[in-house]
Parts: sequence; structure tokens; C-alpha cells
Amino acid sequence: MRTAPPAPPGRSLRGLLAALVGLLVLAVGGAPAAARTAPPGSAGQPPDAAVTGLHVQGGRLLEGNGNDFVMRGVNHAHTWYPGQTRSLADIKALGANTVRVVLSDGHRWTRNGPADVAAVIDRCKANRLICVLEVHDTTGYGEEPAAGTLDHAADYWISLMDVLAGQEDYVIVNIGNEPWGNTDPAGWTAPTIAAVKKLRAAGLAHTLMIDAPNWGQDWQGVMRADARSVYEADPTGNLLFSIHMYSVFDTAAEIDDYLEAFVDAGLPLVIGEFGGPPDQWGDPDEDTMLAAAERLRLGYLAWSWSGNTDPVLDLAIGFDPDRLSGWGQRVFHGVHGIGETSREATVFGGETPGDTRPPAAPGAPVASAVTAASATLTWPAATDDVGVTGYEVVRVTGDTETRVAASTTPTATLTGLTAGTTYTFAVYARDAAGNRSPRSATVTVTTDQGGGTPGTACSVAYRVVNEWPGGFQGEITLRNTGTAALGGWTLGFTFRDGQTITHMWGGTATRDGAEVTVAPAPYTSTVPAGGSVTLGFTGGRGTANTAPTAFTVNGTPCAIG
Repeated sequence: MRTAPPAPPGRSLRGLLAALVGLLVLAVGGAPAAARTAPPGSAGQPPDAAVTGLHVQGGRLLEGNGNDFVMRGVNHAHTWYPGQTRSLADIKALGANTVRVVLSDGHRWTRNGPADVAAVIDRCKANRLICVLEVHDTTGYGEEPAAGTLDHAADYWISLMDVLAGQEDYVIVNIGNEPWGNTDPAGWTAPTIAAVKKLRAAGLAHTLMIDAPNWGQDWQGVMRADARSVYEADPTGNLLFSIHMYSVFDTAAEIDDYLEAFVDAGLPLVIGEFGGPPDQWGDPDEDTMLAAAERLRLGYLAWSWSGNTDPVLDLAIGFDPDRLSGWGQRVFHGVHGIGETSREATVFGGETPGDTRPPAAPGAPVASAVTAASATLTWPAATDDVGVTGYEVVRVTGDTETRVAASTTPTATLTGLTAGTTYTFAVYARDAAGNRSPRSATVTVTTDQGGGTPGTACSVAYRVVNEWPGGFQGEITLRNTGTAALGGWTLGFTFRDGQTITHMWGGTATRDGAEVTVAPAPYTSTVPAGGSVTLGFTGGRGTANTAPTAFTVNGTPCAIG
């Protein structure tokens, strides 16, 4: 839990209430959409600008060798949790290629000095992560009385010039987090330009990331309207704009329109923060955010690894990579998530630049060693003009595919299957540049009868995260205390006081009177031995809100706690 820090960015009560008012303004056409009418052309590197390390050209973020780099990562609150030094390694192990690190310039929180920042950069590099460093003290300036200015943040970066020098291949400088609130957001433009010019005059050559006003969500369209003028104020052309997507972005139309406006204008953009779990202010459409980012090849950085005041936004529970929340499962293992789309930067030996030819399809897989809960697939290797680096096994259900395993060799053992169930699987190959092959032929596997019931080898923890008049937010953690993976589970419990579930992430809830049944989402459907999955939900309540006292999995009682 956070103690000193504020509520998660984008989740300020004042900011979100004002954002909802802004949505009403947008609905009646009151806010500008000027980026769609911005001057044509591509925001590219000026001909006389020296290219050093990560840089922007043609509206894209490129590495020093010209390879296109698409961020796939998360935010980590280092300044409030400096002892969580393993977090970067854990984030990398889950497939991320970038981490955005929260720092303080000393205006509001304890300043992160040169030695600490240098150590953060070293840990990023050791874990083969591109490092986005941001000053958090600017959050909500003009509305949040304790917030600092962009000018103060710029002075902080200048004080770190010796630490940052030579790190242009590995570090992006995010000048200030959400550096303007909802009060007169048009005031954001001039100090943003001034901060950029100040940093360039001091000799900072790094890619600079620019956060939007309106607590990062730009619901009044100021960054969208003024991005061109801000970009052209940088003599190096090395700016990357950042939109934060929370409850303001709750429809596909809003998300697609905003992202496409920057792409159409040739202006570089990244989703620097986003959340998926709903709250009393709205329900972000995280599925569209992820799908649109992949379609447009835009980077994204989910908020946040762990330690939020509101833990519904924790990707990992208690900084434990083996205890991903439903939100964490979605970000790391879901469709268009980090595990499926992340590619390591070439500066660390990742993708091969210029390779656009995908591998040939792998041969048809063959199943063996089929049990009630597992099966082994083997297939003829794919071929590629450069080299195949890995394979993805997907479950095929009609027109839907779900990633179930990855392997660097042409074989994989699938676990957590349900007894007496027929599955259809296929395989894709990938090369070092991230090119994906056509799909292999499919194979149908029917698991043996028997097994698959967890008995009492499970426990369930239930807690109320937050309450408000007529509603509440809850969390359920299902832990597999057995020795075999638990797949295809169904959770049952009873609400004694007439509570209802209005929205759930990590699963789908159905209700029959007081009885609630929960089926898993694809990314929570398997609970490894000794592991857990976490579901979150918002619901309605009356005066009483008694927690359920008993839980079953597949009809068998589970322990509590």
C-alpha cells in the first residue's frame, strides 16, 4: 500500500470528476479535435540533427541503428519503494521490453539523487529494458496545490546530465508526469515548450517524452491541438508525446479517434499509462487500447507494477511476480498483451533490423503423452531466411485463438488441461525480428477422463477494497494449494445481503438468486500448482455488505484465506 504517494495518476477524484464533465462536453462537440486538421506531413528528424541512440523519425520511435522500437512495458513506483530492487528483473521475466520508472525531483517527495538514478539505469540495462525516467512531482499542476512546475523538473534533469550522458541508447526522459490538471489546461503549452528548449539548450540529447494535461488524459484536446507547435519547438525533432488512458477513454471510438489523430498527423505517440479495472467514475476500454496500439504499432506502458493506494491497479500483488492480479494477467498474458507482442530492443541483441520476411509455417503438430491434465505437442520445425527464434502454441476455438504455450524448440508440453475435454491446437513460428509465420495445421486432442477436480487443494481469499454509498469494489484470490495445475475451474459462492456484481475482470460472473458462479477469463483459466489468480469486480450493495463465508471450485469446498 502507498503511504505518502497520492492516488494513482489519472485517478484523482477531482481530476476524474472534471474528466466526466469533459466527456459531456465532448458529446456535444464542445472540445477541439484539432489534431485531425493539423498540418500534413511527417514529424521527422531534421536533416541537420545528429542521430544519437533512441530518436524520432517519420513519426516513429527508432533505435540508433534505425530499427523501429515499440514499447511494451509497465510503470514502476521506484521513488516510493526504493527497496523493491528485484522488480525490474521480474518485469523483464514476464516479457516487457520497457519500464517507466517513477522518480522525484525533491519538490514534493524525497529527491532521487544521481547515485540512485545511475543505479536505476544500470538495473534497466542489466535486465535488457529500455528505461523511461519520469518526474512525478508535477502531477496535476494548477489544480493540485502540492505539484511542482515543469521548469523545476527541467532543472532536475539538467542536474543529472553527468548520469544521463552516454545513455541515449537506453534512456528516455519523461520531463514531468501529468504536468497540468483540469484548471486552464491551455496553460500547459507554453511551459512545455519552455522546458523542452531549456533541456536542449543545456545539451540534453535524449528522446523527451511529453505528458498531456487534464491529468494526462487530454479530454479537452489541448495536447492534440498543440502537439505540432510543441514538436516544432524542439530543434532536434526528438519528442515523443504520451497520452494516459483511464476512465475518460471508455469507448472504442474515443480511443481509436485519439490515437489515429496523431498517426494521421505523423506525430509520435505512446500510451504512457493506462488502466483497465473500472471504478465509480467509469470503465476504461483496455481491450481496445491494447488492440489499437498493436494495430497502429504504438507503444504502451501499463499502470502499474505494484504498491498502488488503490490496489485494483496493481499488476502484481505485493510485488510478487507469481501473484499477478486479474489486471496483471490481462496485461502480460492476454490478447495483444506484453507476452504476445513485446520485442526486445536490438541494442540488447534483440530483433534484427530490416528483416520483414516471416518464417514458413511449422509442420502439423502431433500429440503424445496425453493425460487428464496435460499433453505434449511436437511439430516439424519452421524455416526462415534469417532464423526461427521461437514458437507459440495457440488453442483454436472457432475464430478465436488463445495463446497457451511458448517454446524455443519444436515441442511443448501443455499443462492445466481439463479432463475429458477436446481441444484444438495450432502453432506459429517467430523470427528474431518478431515476424510471425502463417499458422500450422491444427491437431485435435481429447484429454483422458478422471482427475481435474481440485478437492480441497484450493483456498479462496475475499476482501472489500473500497465502499461507497450503494456500491463497492471487491477482490477474490483463488490459490491452487495442490501439486498439479488447476484448469477449467468454476468458482461458486453466496452473497447473503443481496449484493450484485456489475462488472468483473479476470472472470465472468452469473447469478441465480443469491448464488454466484464465476467462470475464468482465458488468461486466468489455469492456476499453476502453488500459484494463484486474482479477480476484481465492482458491485452494488445495500446497508449490509457481509463477505461470503464459503467457496467451492468445481463444486468442491475450498479453504478460506
